Amino acid sequence: MKAAVTMLLWWVLALAGATAFAQSSPSRAERLNIAGKGYVRLSVWARANNFEIRSVKKDEIAQLTKGASRLVFTADSKQAQINGINVDLLFPILARNGGPYIAQLDLQTTLHPLLFPPKNNAGSKVRTVCLDPGHGGKQTGTLDGSKQEKKYTLLLAQELRDQLVRAGLRVTLTRTTDTLIDLPVRTDLARRRGADLFVSLHFNGASSSKNEVKGIEVYCLTPSGASSTNARGEGAGAGPMPGNRNNEKNMFLAYQVHKSLVKSLPTEDRGVRRARFAVLREAQMPAVLIEGGYMSHPSESKKIYDPVYRREMAHAIVDGLLAYKRQVETGD
Repeated sequence: MKAAVTMLLWWVLALAGATAFAQSSPSRAERLNIAGKGYVRLSVWARANNFEIRSVKKDEIAQLTKGASRLVFTADSKQAQINGINVDLLFPILARNGGPYIAQLDLQTTLHPLLFPPKNNAGSKVRTVCLDPGHGGKQTGTLDGSKQEKKYTLLLAQELRDQLVRAGLRVTLTRTTDTLIDLPVRTDLARRRGADLFVSLHFNGASSSKNEVKGIEVYCLTPSGASSTNARGEGAGAGPMPGNRNNEKNMFLAYQVHKSLVKSLPTEDRGVRRARFAVLREAQMPAVLIEGGYMSHPSESKKIYDPVYRREMAHAIVDGLLAYKRQVETGD
């Protein structure tokens, strides 16, 4: 009963926040409602936030700039670039009435957290990180011959733990040996150990085009009312989940970690994405899931199995976590 009341209170607060955001939105003439989703004319939003906007390729692409910030959107596409980093939108940019429109939910939960980073309450620090090495025990994860994902997620977690400790953070792992930990237990362990952040570590695998599909993806929880990047038949009707309390911080954390990874490593940028993975749904603190490359790709897999490369990957993740920590604590 207490959990239900807490969820109801969170949902009321979320609706209140959305209403406040809508009140500062463009006039009704500059908004559209399509299939129950609200859209805002991108040029109007740009001017309201002091961005310059220009169109290229016969209005197929919109570029917004302000100082060092550069946003790139493509008509009829969910793919966007935020300061050179690929970010998947929740809904495609729509070309209507002679200009592009962006979904209100993307303004609230994708752009706003990245352009106006969320802040912790005064005195609230990021002190403890829970690392979640994916799989374990009978759950091997991705297989590449005799190579098993569960081994390399644990090795990465151990390297990452050591580097985070040297950086002055406390670290806890959901598993330290080759054991299977149920998914609900993983996030509950993070909660009981007082973790301020939850980072789940994985490596990917492709069933086809194995010589082509490679690169890094970082996921955060899909907001209520949208489909996930990897929907697999899941629609947009999912209601709020515990992890949705941290929508803005989830996105900002995913972006900072992903940016650090793709700028530090010789890898393909497959984007910041959304998913309703169990460990993201139930996390009580800001949470991300990292897919650190494809074990199915001939050359990328060799890097994953190389301890030197994993050390570099861990260093990039540490840099991303520390960048998040600095921003939410001080806004610097």
